[in-house]
Amino acid sequence: MWPTMMHQFLSEALQWRAQTDPDHVLYVLLNSKGVPVCTATCAQLHKRAEKITATLMERGGLNTGDNVVLLYPPGIDLIAAFYGCLYAGVIPVTVRPPHPQNLAATLPTVRMIIDVSKAACILTTQPLMRILRSREAAASVNVKTWPTIIDTDDLPRKRPPNIYKPPTAEMLAYLDFSVSTTGMLTGVKMSHAAVSTLCRSIKLQCELYSSRQIAICLDPYCGLGFVLWCLSSVYSGHQSILIPPLELETSLPLWLSTLSQYKIRDTFCSYSVMELCTKGLGTQTEMLKARGLNLSCVRSCVVVAEERPRLALSQSFSKLFKDLGLSPRAVSTAFGSRVNLSIGLQGTSGPDPSTVYVDMKSLRHDRVRLVEKGAPQSLPLMESGTILPGVRVIIVNPETRGPLGDSHLGEIWVNSPHCASGYYTIYGEESLQADHFNTKLSFGDPQTLWARTGYLGFIKRTELLDASGDRHDALFVVGSLDETLELRGLRYHPIDIETSVSRAHRSIAESAVFTWTNLLVVVAELSGSEQEALDLVPLVTNVVLEEHHLIVGVVVIVDPGVIPINSRGEKQRMHLRDSFLADQLDPIYVAYNM
Repeated sequence: MWPTMMHQFLSEALQWRAQTDPDHVLYVLLNSKGVPVCTATCAQLHKRAEKITATLMERGGLNTGDNVVLLYPPGIDLIAAFYGCLYAGVIPVTVRPPHPQNLAATLPTVRMIIDVSKAACILTTQPLMRILRSREAAASVNVKTWPTIIDTDDLPRKRPPNIYKPPTAEMLAYLDFSVSTTGMLTGVKMSHAAVSTLCRSIKLQCELYSSRQIAICLDPYCGLGFVLWCLSSVYSGHQSILIPPLELETSLPLWLSTLSQYKIRDTFCSYSVMELCTKGLGTQTEMLKARGLNLSCVRSCVVVAEERPRLALSQSFSKLFKDLGLSPRAVSTAFGSRVNLSIGLQGTSGPDPSTVYVDMKSLRHDRVRLVEKGAPQSLPLMESGTILPGVRVIIVNPETRGPLGDSHLGEIWVNSPHCASGYYTIYGEESLQADHFNTKLSFGDPQTLWARTGYLGFIKRTELLDASGDRHDALFVVGSLDETLELRGLRYHPIDIETSVSRAHRSIAESAVFTWTNLLVVVAELSGSEQEALDLVPLVTNVVLEEHHLIVGVVVIVDPGVIPINSRGEKQRMHLRDSFLADQLDPIYVAYNM
């Protein structure tokens, strides 16, 4: 066990591990065949980071505190580049690389993050460097004005003259950029202090130490996915088996067969990964069983999310793979937000996540009334992990900023040493920053500084005891405040209306709702034949009227895949709304019910 208090900085933790346990393997990267294509011991990661630092110092022309964009496919190069930046005293900004087949759609976001972060330099691979300078790229962005691009594929064997140590832990460690479901690009600032307290909380909650192995099938570019991929192993010393989610597209069973082969107890994934497996492997469980796939080793399977837990998907996943030994208690959902990347995370020793049923009518009035399972108008909600050590959560009225009691739906506010320390300039909206990161209650406890998550939820004292024998507070996330629809003076959550729409007919593959002026617009993807499009309209309007007492203004029937989804598998309803208003949806059928 290493002295946690000594290492305020992850860069020191890596150097310490490279000296004391040089041959311990921290990372194993798998390809689509499940073959390890790259591994990194503590010493190898440290030496690779040093080479990157030396190159940055020589070729980057950088000053301490400059921002450096890391543009890498999911892998170990990304991790080495991150520590190379810390060693050099520059601030890493990880960015999802553009999709070579779809530069027009993906490159502008890359360009935007590079511009917004005022990056002084880009670290990347040779193939990606060629793409950035290509003629195809020039069609979407100005390629003549990229900052210095350094490819880190063949670095000279050099060591930097010294390794930077920040003067205080309050200094910036990295920037975390992400596009929200409403299409807003936000970067948050993570200090060294926040990084080490976050890693420590995860270590305690998940009981991570160097003899442990975890498997990660997540995108490593932001939020908790990035923390687990790049930071956690260096802090706790456990081995991370890295599975890039893209590899599942060529080999669906990859993630599950890895869990079975390495006898993994703890794994982290996204809802997109869970959905891929549920939809794609549904008919293959017998074959996988015959191949010897066994999931009885899995103790916790955590879905990393920034949304209300998808109970139906979690349940179908659990049910489907029960035959392969998956424990029904294994699956849980974590919760994080922009202001705090990890608020709730199901640990190894806590009680199982609880499920409650709430009355939907009351919820529209921001009230929480618990009902029995199966009651009419009841909505099942699953707890979002267990609140992490060192995190305090309260529920607040977003308008008055006063604390709310148990039976109210309100905004989730957090106080924790691992909160981000602010937005990285959203185009000069500094007032927004103070409001989101350092807010005080209007009454009750006026001293504590809270961060506003932008999510609505409630807290329930559960009957379940935690490891220390205390009753624990369960956090239930209902939805994002920005996404809620205000109709007839009531508050609706899009996902509830969409769930009803998807149940209306077996040919509705997916749906999304938003408002236009004060009309409710329903977009439904049709997976059947186009002849069915007409039949769907009355079914959709009836189910929404019956279950939500709302009149649908416009029903738009589109082809599968039209509703945009981000990398976390969340619907981008605002992008869809923009496309609808710009008349770009190319629908099969539109019905105006005005």
